[in-house]
Amino acid sequence: MSTNADARAADAPTPDIHDEAILIVDFGSQYTQLIARRVREAGVYSEIVPCDIDPERVRAFAPRGVILSGGPESVAGESGPRAPAVVFELGVPVLGICYGMQVVASAFGGRVAASATREFGYARVENLDAGGLLAGLSDDQSDHESCETSQLDVWMSHGDKVDQLPPGFTAIARTPHAPLAAMADIERGIYGLQFHPEVTHTEQGQAIVERFVLGICGCHGLWQSDAIADDLVARIADQIGDGGVLLALSGGVDSAVTAALVHRAVGDRLTCVFVDNGLLRENEGDAVMAAFGDHFGIDVRRVDAGERFMTALVGVDDPEAKRRIIGNTFIEVFEEEAGRLTNVAWLAQGTIYPDVVESAGAATGKADLIKSHHNVGGLPAEMNLGLVEPLRELFKDEVRALGHTLGLPGSMLNRHPFPGPGLGVRILGEVNASYAARLRRADAIFIEELVAAEWYDRVDQAFAVFLPVSSVGVMGDGRRYEPVVALRAVQTVDFMTARWAWLPFELIDRVSSRIVNEVDGISRVVYDVTGKPPGTIEWE
Repeated sequence: MSTNADARAADAPTPDIHDEAILIVDFGSQYTQLIARRVREAGVYSEIVPCDIDPERVRAFAPRGVILSGGPESVAGESGPRAPAVVFELGVPVLGICYGMQVVASAFGGRVAASATREFGYARVENLDAGGLLAGLSDDQSDHESCETSQLDVWMSHGDKVDQLPPGFTAIARTPHAPLAAMADIERGIYGLQFHPEVTHTEQGQAIVERFVLGICGCHGLWQSDAIADDLVARIADQIGDGGVLLALSGGVDSAVTAALVHRAVGDRLTCVFVDNGLLRENEGDAVMAAFGDHFGIDVRRVDAGERFMTALVGVDDPEAKRRIIGNTFIEVFEEEAGRLTNVAWLAQGTIYPDVVESAGAATGKADLIKSHHNVGGLPAEMNLGLVEPLRELFKDEVRALGHTLGLPGSMLNRHPFPGPGLGVRILGEVNASYAARLRRADAIFIEELVAAEWYDRVDQAFAVFLPVSSVGVMGDGRRYEPVVALRAVQTVDFMTARWAWLPFELIDRVSSRIVNEVDGISRVVYDVTGKPPGTIEWE
């Protein structure tokens, strides 16, 4: 098998990390960001663009290959979006996924129709590919070398299907309900998959992505942490010039890695401001000051603004309003601190890709808004500082890997995520200092017991949530009518999807007993058994 990309890769010198890239055209799928993550895991830079992108931008991007995402629309109807014609004019390999496959089929003269039987969830497809994208891949437990076909465990999510191949294409996979579950035109390097290789439920999904970007597109896999670090440091230095930088340091993984990157780029022109907003985890402030000020030698200034945040949140119970208020108040504090400094023109933030995704309804704005994050959805329309967000296009696992490359300790990098608005979005409804104090202690007890039981590193995020609902309880001979705390623990690979953690009942029992007995003003403890989807990881 050979493509134009193979010949080009053989003749060209080894590129840098941005010279070879995969363009992902977004049709509104909630899985689009997972495609980008899988491509990056293969060591290749990727960017997501809307399906109505200007063709000149596509040409300027000069991708090694293009992936067309899934989407909620129907190609069978007249209103369904189509891929820009330039995608097929570039002469680079193209992979269509789900809706993207149907777009490819329609563009080349195939036919798409509503399926009599929809497929959503797990499915087994028969792999018919003898020499292309799926060749040799199998989830069969038995030896299949003597068989003409093998089976793949995949994740389907479609109502329409391709029911007639375009000229020049062959079927390379099928199911009983989708005889054309995958297709290929090997000569032109154009492929279509009705299933989703980007989700973890497709067992060979990463192998398929790597087969496409490394093999068919001829990329070198240069998107690695050391190269990313060097590239980001250079870009930060170029963006900032001679100016000073004010960094919003929270102590979490994202802001810690941002601090290390910016400090490497500008040295002592970085000033970190740690805002104690009264909504932090237990002993968070002291730990942050010790870690960055004492250990790393970075200039960190602590601002006690708890009363200011609580005053701003009085009477506010809407989650989005709380996030905006917290975000705006953060910016106000930072700008005030900047006014006390000289030559500060930039504000650095630890915004990462999932923040952007859930705030903007995918990076392209083609998917639904889930919720805003204070880093991207709470900024005021006008600011006196320019924004520096070096992690904006990185996923959480990429950020952690980058932190290890930069020399940050594992104890800092492996902490569970903590939302920018802090306990403000873990207290449902109106926020006040009393609720925050109770939740802070309950959360600390939960984490203490997870660590003691050696479960902390077996879950990816765990926390307590304060519910403004009172419940009757009994303590000694007295009646209690006080609020409820919910415990949340999830396991996830990418934080885009997650399953609730099956913690031992004995562990939950110890946590519940301690909270009710040690935290005044809590009458009952419950455990959240909702996955993502349908829920989000945070409650607000």
